[in-house]
Amino acid sequence: MTPPARRPATYDDLVAVPEHLVAEIVDGELFTSPRPAPRHALAASRLLGFLQWPFDLGRGGPGGWRILFEPELHFASDVLVPDIAAWRRERLPHLPEEAYFSLAPDWVCEVQSPSTTALDRGKKLGVYAREGVSHAWMLDPLAETLEVLRLEGAYWTIVSTYVEKTVIHPEPFDALGLELTLLWDA
Repeated sequence: MTPPARRPATYDDLVAVPEHLVAEIVDGELFTSPRPAPRHALAASRLLGFLQWPFDLGRGGPGGWRILFEPELHFASDVLVPDIAAWRRERLPHLPEEAYFSLAPDWVCEVQSPSTTALDRGKKLGVYAREGVSHAWMLDPLAETLEVLRLEGAYWTIVSTYVEKTVIHPEPFDALGLELTLLWDA
């Protein structure tokens, strides 16, 4: 006997998830994860702080970006929540009125944790590629690494993997040096 077919998750299913969890729908499946652990939260917060002033606000850097923490992205039936996402201002001159974004970002950062790595590196990267996100960063605060990916056609290419580097220049934010070790608990 075959098991009964599961119905695809809906936005109503996502809204019903308790607020202390992050909920996403990918390929019709509802995924939930706990709020970030301290090292995850620290790495994401410090990276956002580093990027916000020079790239979003244009203070001490080139500007030209909109950078947001945990935006909700709606792509067809998929609902994703990257840790950080950024749009070039010429593509997103004004924030949407809705509580979500339907325009794919130009860059996403997924901070890796044991509970989210498989989803981030698997199904979510597939959706980001399908939607044309040009860059993805996989930041791992436990391994203290940053992997930079660039979309080439329909496939991700690993541009660089940074480990134990003091100052790096990862694309697309290569205009300024990022002191990688500051993202970890110092």
